[in-house]
Amino acid sequence: MRRNEWILALGLAAVFAPAVFQLAGVWSSVEYYSHGFLVPVASGLVAHGIARSRAALPRASDWRGAVALGAALLAQAAGVLSGSVALQGLALVGALTGAVWALRGTQWLRALAFPLGFLLFMVPIPPTWLAPVVVQLLLFVTSAATRVLHFFGMPVLREGNVIELPSGESLFVAEACSGLTSLVTLLPIAVLIAWLAPVAMRWKIALVVLSVPIAMFANLLRVIGTSMGAVRWGVGIVTAEPAHTLIGLGVYAIACVALLALVRSMPRARKARSARTA
Repeated sequence: MRRNEWILALGLAAVFAPAVFQLAGVWSSVEYYSHGFLVPVASGLVAHGIARSRAALPRASDWRGAVALGAALLAQAAGVLSGSVALQGLALVGALTGAVWALRGTQWLRALAFPLGFLLFMVPIPPTWLAPVVVQLLLFVTSAATRVLHFFGMPVLREGNVIELPSGESLFVAEACSGLTSLVTLLPIAVLIAWLAPVAMRWKIALVVLSVPIAMFANLLRVIGTSMGAVRWGVGIVTAEPAHTLIGLGVYAIACVALLALVRSMPRARKARSARTA
């Protein structure tokens, strides 16, 4: 990095330090945003690799980047005044994008487009936007789990997002089991795997799209497994720690393995080109 880049980086670090602390507070307190700590790390590693491999790209300042940077700083001020963590997160991503554009030009902006865009996964979605989605996900997963349990001969009943067990106990399907956690945390992994995978663009898009049903299916397995365990050992056992966490980690690992198996089954880009040439 050149001297002017270091100066701008230090200035942005000072301006956006409060935003970073607020983002970290959300990542540490909201279960489905815990991946936020890893997103900047993954983005930084990818950006470092790109910068090393494309070090020969010409650097040229661009006034449009300065305009974008100025707009991001205004958005940061608005986010601080309104108390919006989401707006401050977007402003941070916009400021980094504007800084790259202003100092290094369009070619560098295009080269670093993926790691810059990937940072959006660390920005929390406003809770008011997610509330109706969570409700629908809860009803869906509870209803689907009840049907599967009926298929296996378990006489359970559903009351909203509560599963009534034959023993008379009730299993409350909480927000963490709605599928939102699986979806929000699996999607950035799918995007990163798709970007790294040596497959054609259509397969990359397919992998990202298919991560949604994979995440939902994995979460459904979690609810079904918890319900079966509750029938056998009681609600108190399967919902206590460490059983509850281990079940969640287990189904999440299944979802990640499913993603990797899916990408391995896709035809490689080189093979596809060779076939077309032949």
